[in-house]
Amino acid sequence: MRQWGTAINGPFQTPYGRFVIEVLRGQAQVDFLPNALTGAVFSIGLFAAGWGYGLYGLTGTAVGTATARFLGVDRGRITAGLEGFNACLVAVGCAVFLGADRPSTALLALAGSAVVTVLTGAAARILATWDLPAFTLPFCLTASALTIAAPGFQRVWHQDAGPAALPRPAVGPAALTFSDLWHAFFANVGQIFFMPQWYVGLIFLAGVFVACRRAGTLACVGSAVGICTAWALGAPAEQVAEGALGYNAVLVAMALCGVFLVADGWSLAYAMAGAAAATVLTPALAAVFAPSGGHAFTWPFVLVSLAFLTAAPAFPRLRRVERMPAAADPAGG
Repeated sequence: MRQWGTAINGPFQTPYGRFVIEVLRGQAQVDFLPNALTGAVFSIGLFAAGWGYGLYGLTGTAVGTATARFLGVDRGRITAGLEGFNACLVAVGCAVFLGADRPSTALLALAGSAVVTVLTGAAARILATWDLPAFTLPFCLTASALTIAAPGFQRVWHQDAGPAALPRPAVGPAALTFSDLWHAFFANVGQIFFMPQWYVGLIFLAGVFVACRRAGTLACVGSAVGICTAWALGAPAEQVAEGALGYNAVLVAMALCGVFLVADGWSLAYAMAGAAAATVLTPALAAVFAPSGGHAFTWPFVLVSLAFLTAAPAFPRLRRVERMPAAADPAGG
């Protein structure tokens, strides 16, 4: 049965209408969902966090999608939104880390949203050799380059202090209150778009459930695993509550159970193990990037998911999802 938001009907059959659908699907593909209605809900979440974030998200996705059209990328990928989600994250990342109200940020976001389309093609071709998806690798490469380079340009960096910092031991109370727990549960979903507000995460989670209840349930499972892992290892409660440690776990859980591996008990356990690993890797990569002014972004999700998918054929109980038509293919497939 066709999901809501996956069909193009009525006024959306016009060229402009189709482009709108492709852009909305591009936003939804951040969470592996080729669903325009979900993309619209995600956009509402970004606007709820701040008008600038919503505007950057839509504009970045549109630029990435338009660039792919201009370069003649396979039409199926464009229709499914697969050429928009990395651009969306690049644009929103620029707004968050460089300041949404700066003209230089807007120009960088536009340029980055176009360039990441080229990197998407490169990453997809390289990883296709091993039948692996690119995930958000193009975004991670682009965003890391932009944030590390930004302080070297006076017309780009507008903060008094540089972003570089030496890694420090975790400080602060580790005991989680009930408020910390439910804030973290939703913030883990919101932080996929760099939004720490629990209510934004709630909107995003609602958008996931709009497209697929199983995907929404797995997002909840990933968030819970991230919280439990961070708490068990003694992470500061403030960081847990802001979703800074658990957002990669959400993406890993969704990717490894149902999107790229057939959903069953074995893949669920495998996905939970991956989600825990991504939670541990998040502060590790944050410490690696900190001296140069970079950020962990979704590097933990990309590295863990690629490693676990590469290893999957060695475990007979795990089955890869069969390749789907491009219009329904999940992000990076």
